[in-house]
Amino acid sequence: MPGSRLRRKLLTTLLLAPAGAWLIVFLVLPFVAIIIFSVGERAPEGGYQAALTLTQYANLPARAAAFWNTLILAPVGAFACLLVAYPVAYYLALKASQRWRLILLALIVIPFWTSLLMRTYAWMYILGGRGIPALLAYVGIEDLRLINTPGAVLLGIVYGYLPLMILPIYVSLERLDRRLLEASADLGARPVSTFFGITFRLSLPGVTTGFSLVMILLLGEYLIPTMLGGGKVFFLGNALVDLFLQSRNWPFGSAIAVTLVLVSVVVLIIANRVSSRFSGARQVDLI
Repeated sequence: MPGSRLRRKLLTTLLLAPAGAWLIVFLVLPFVAIIIFSVGERAPEGGYQAALTLTQYANLPARAAAFWNTLILAPVGAFACLLVAYPVAYYLALKASQRWRLILLALIVIPFWTSLLMRTYAWMYILGGRGIPALLAYVGIEDLRLINTPGAVLLGIVYGYLPLMILPIYVSLERLDRRLLEASADLGARPVSTFFGITFRLSLPGVTTGFSLVMILLLGEYLIPTMLGGGKVFFLGNALVDLFLQSRNWPFGSAIAVTLVLVSVVVLIIANRVSSRFSGARQVDLI
């Protein structure tokens, strides 16, 4: 028995070794390097100079605007995605026929086949002076600026990340036991009570998964604020590009990156707590 148990442990270790090595090389070691950079100093010619200081973390308020925009627009954008995605996922999972369900799901996924850069360029034209503002000028609404505003950035966020919110919610709703809905109706519950007491409650793992996934990606978003914000709406992703590639202040950029990772961890912890408390799940279901 001890020999067979040892062989099973050895086999398990060998099977996990490639994945473990991959995670260590491409995830753990780069993050350790970022932590080391964050406690260093900027070299006179730019880059990294070895040191042991927390000065970079003390200078985080210097990028307060980027932090503020990110911590406000990222959750607002994720919540806006949720408001649009939930009815769509609800219809696909509980109302659409099997024939149309696959077609509609394909239409949701198809935008991912096109580069986000190209799709954002399309929104630049739609929101620019020759797009919607030009059409509104024909009906007397002039001097309306849509591009280079927080609203344009939020619109781009909802458009770009909507599928990532729809799919986890759809998976949770598709697993829903419809007999619970029938039992609720038989017992005289109103549709609103049934929705919030059963449907929404049991779909919370998908909601928290989609919200946390979109939220974490938005914390490091760079492309949408750059193109639709026109340099007037900065996210932390924009700050990181500026610090690493332009001003070459690697230690300060690393401090922001470490802070960003910590915020992402907090988002995941909160998502798991919410899912566990309200839906009874121990962890957020992943696709």
